[in-house]
Amino acid sequence: MKARYLIFIGLLFLSIFLNNKAAGQKVAPKPLQEEIIYHVFQRSFYDSNGDQHGDLNGIRLKLDYLQQLGVTAILLTPLYESVFYHNYFASDFKKIDEHYGSFNDYLSLIKALHKRGMKLYLDMETQYVTEDHIWWKDGINNPASAYSDYILYDDQAHQQPSPIIFNLKGLLGYDSVYRKITTVNLKSPKVLEYNYQLFKFWMDPNNDGKFDDGVDGFRLDHMMDNLDNKPALTGLFNAFWTPLLNRLRQVNPKLKIVAEQANWGDFGLDYFNNGGVDRVFAFRLTFAIRSFDKKQLTAAADSTFLNIPKGKQQVVFIENHDMPRFATGVKGDIRKLRIGAAFNLLFGGVPSVYYGQEIGMQGTNASLGATDANDIPNREAFEWYKSDQGKGMAYWYKTKGPWKAKFNNDVPDDGISLEEEQNDPNSIWNFYRKMIGIRKANPIISTGTYQTLQNDNDKVFSFMRYEGNSKFVVVVNLSDKAADVTITVAGKKTANVIYGAKNIKADKGTVVLHLPAYGIEVWKM
Repeated sequence: MKARYLIFIGLLFLSIFLNNKAAGQKVAPKPLQEEIIYHVFQRSFYDSNGDQHGDLNGIRLKLDYLQQLGVTAILLTPLYESVFYHNYFASDFKKIDEHYGSFNDYLSLIKALHKRGMKLYLDMETQYVTEDHIWWKDGINNPASAYSDYILYDDQAHQQPSPIIFNLKGLLGYDSVYRKITTVNLKSPKVLEYNYQLFKFWMDPNNDGKFDDGVDGFRLDHMMDNLDNKPALTGLFNAFWTPLLNRLRQVNPKLKIVAEQANWGDFGLDYFNNGGVDRVFAFRLTFAIRSFDKKQLTAAADSTFLNIPKGKQQVVFIENHDMPRFATGVKGDIRKLRIGAAFNLLFGGVPSVYYGQEIGMQGTNASLGATDANDIPNREAFEWYKSDQGKGMAYWYKTKGPWKAKFNNDVPDDGISLEEEQNDPNSIWNFYRKMIGIRKANPIISTGTYQTLQNDNDKVFSFMRYEGNSKFVVVVNLSDKAADVTITVAGKKTANVIYGAKNIKADKGTVVLHLPAYGIEVWKM
């Protein structure tokens, strides 16, 4: 990114400018006001060294692309070492998976992000470990182990590590490698201290009190007050999570914590009030958006945006690494893809875009039996090229395992690739750029109060964000037929169209307009 210099007054400022320029230094931009998160499944994003695994250097090489798209923050899935391709269920929390690169590669990425004014969030799941972890290897059959209370056992002899969710004792990987998995004892004071030191390390690796080399926050995977309903692990909000997060904020008060509710139907109020988190995922809203049903949208939006405690936020998304791609759900219909993008980015909250979502990548869960390969179709290689072949393609899942021939959402010349879409003004990629631009140009989307607007058409959903006399209005036709609609907007206003057909008639508290099938109108009043 080219540095932008202000006009300096006086010889002293001119001297500083010339010295910095001569040294090749860059001036960091001002902090970005609008946060747009890009959720990356890094193993599938961009391969920098030809081993077909996406990696940290690959992400760094694509920062220009991400800024061109308009995102301001990256959320990574876990980086730590695990036998499983998704890196959940760790074998070593303190090591970076070698396929992602070295710790120096991590430092290079995060410093490059921070120089651009961008942020990095890291996914953490420390509730489970595999049989390869030192806590298991040293503690099994050994009650005298230094790690004797790090793992939850179902017997006093420590021969039976407690199973994980759904009473699973292990998991078969996509590559046919099976590993036993167990639950960590989050009630142990030693485990709490270990987690504090671990999270603190990722925040400030060199422990110098600065955070240019550390993450800006964490995603807490599968966070629960009563972990998997185990009697030994109840009351964890008070016993584990709140003490941990309070201590971490003493290190960096700007730290942001987002919790993934284990129950996706949970609004997340308990996480806000008792779990100590700053953000939760707006799952209810996600499912409502994907339904294209006005009643579901109204109920979900009202409950999501009107019950948030002060200072807390909802992360708004339409797909992630655990669910089928939005484009598959709408059968690639670009009109519906545009509606998904508009809701994702204009509803409010903190928007999160899953990698490849912006080019309409497709995929849905496979049915391959008891293996973690079932989620791979939702996590396939980012499609950089028209041919789906070329430098950086991260086809790690096609190199081994009995399922490698099953994953084939990457079809050449199908219109779904960055190369095909960047120069097409009507592509979904360019629509995402447009919606992100609208988002950034209208801070009221973040700061304004949410209100669902009443209208007289059961296929048209309308809402606004308002602040004082300013109103930002979005109207969406959820159906495949044109629609006439009258919308109630209090006060006599003049509509300034930002996006749409520019056929608005506003008069004394009502707005009348005609929407094409799956039409979208965005305006300020």
